Amino acid sequence: MNDETCGSGLKKHLIGLEAWTIGFICGVCFIWPTSSFASENIRVALADTATRVVISSSHPITLRFPSGPRVIESKSLVVKSERDGLNINGRRLAFKKVFVRTSRGHLTLSVQSSIPGGSPRRTTRKWLLNGRVEIQQQQAKLLVINEVDVETYVAGVVTGEINTSWHAEALKAQAVAARTYVLYKKMMNQQQPYDVVSSVQDQVFQGQGQVNAKVEAAIRSTRGQVITYDRHPILAAYSSTAAGPTEDASYVWNVDVPYLKGVECPFDDLSPRYRWRAAVSLETLERQFRKLDYPVGTIATITPFSLTPSGRIDRIRILHSQGQLILRGQDFRRVAGYSTILSTQFQIEHMGRELVLVGKGSGHGVGLCQWGMKEMAELGYSHEAIVRYYYPGTELSALSQVNLSPPLLH
Repeated sequence: MNDETCGSGLKKHLIGLEAWTIGFICGVCFIWPTSSFASENIRVALADTATRVVISSSHPITLRFPSGPRVIESKSLVVKSERDGLNINGRRLAFKKVFVRTSRGHLTLSVQSSIPGGSPRRTTRKWLLNGRVEIQQQQAKLLVINEVDVETYVAGVVTGEINTSWHAEALKAQAVAARTYVLYKKMMNQQQPYDVVSSVQDQVFQGQGQVNAKVEAAIRSTRGQVITYDRHPILAAYSSTAAGPTEDASYVWNVDVPYLKGVECPFDDLSPRYRWRAAVSLETLERQFRKLDYPVGTIATITPFSLTPSGRIDRIRILHSQGQLILRGQDFRRVAGYSTILSTQFQIEHMGRELVLVGKGSGHGVGLCQWGMKEMAELGYSHEAIVRYYYPGTELSALSQVNLSPPLLH
């Protein structure tokens, strides 16, 4: 099949186009939708250190390049980063960005990424996606962004954040919190290349592969519902297990807002992470501190320095051979690893050349508690009551009534 273009500019940018046999064809020139608040599209960063992206679909895939030409491909695409542009299916292009979508069905995306810190290992994640995928070269790596309708995005978050077998009101509460959180981030990140990332750094987004009828029903019944304060979407933070009172956001992110104050949470004692025990060697901690540019020598003692009103570690004191380090409890978690120290609500059980901790809860503890949400739903509380309890002083508003302009003071 001959290669064709929708415009004369493409041949200038394709290197070796006449030898390119991947079968690009042009059927019609598509009019691509633009991103705006009117469409409530969300830009989700799937990866920013990708080394290889594989895209496939059961329907033809349309590619659009920055200068306007569009091409249609009938089989899988393999995208890599080269010195001066992208490499698609073994052919080099002078373009450093490409937009990919299909007019029907889903895109299947497999992204191989390098691990930060110089590790030779790679990670691979896969998604089944709606919407448009943008692949952009950033130095030697690839930034991969999925632009998708907000309700479709929320469905992919509900499946990534909680068990979809939970009570319907819990699914609805999670949907409303996820929708509110992403609209808040979009409101605050309008000048950034994306609104949120697809991991726990924001919300776990799994695409459409695990979306079932229960999730779809939760999205439909809460469509457009947003948690607001002063007509703006709130920073709808949530975590797995509070294991006691929730935390005041001022102790975690230095954010002082009335709706992220601690509330009692007696509902989550059935969480598998309500209580936990962890051990980490001091040698590992010392190595991690130095890797993150903390001037820490040989560690002698680690002790709590101050507590928050909810009983979590506010500051922790580390005596070492080069002096003393006092750092935030959340920073200590980050150094040791969030999957090792599940929360800052812990006590030191033993310390030799290994630090042994016993703790309660999982996550930062701010805002909605997901296991508390589950229990409240099973006790008969509506999703509206659940979100108002965990975010005191807020209202549930229709999206059309929400002010999506960034507040003057943040």
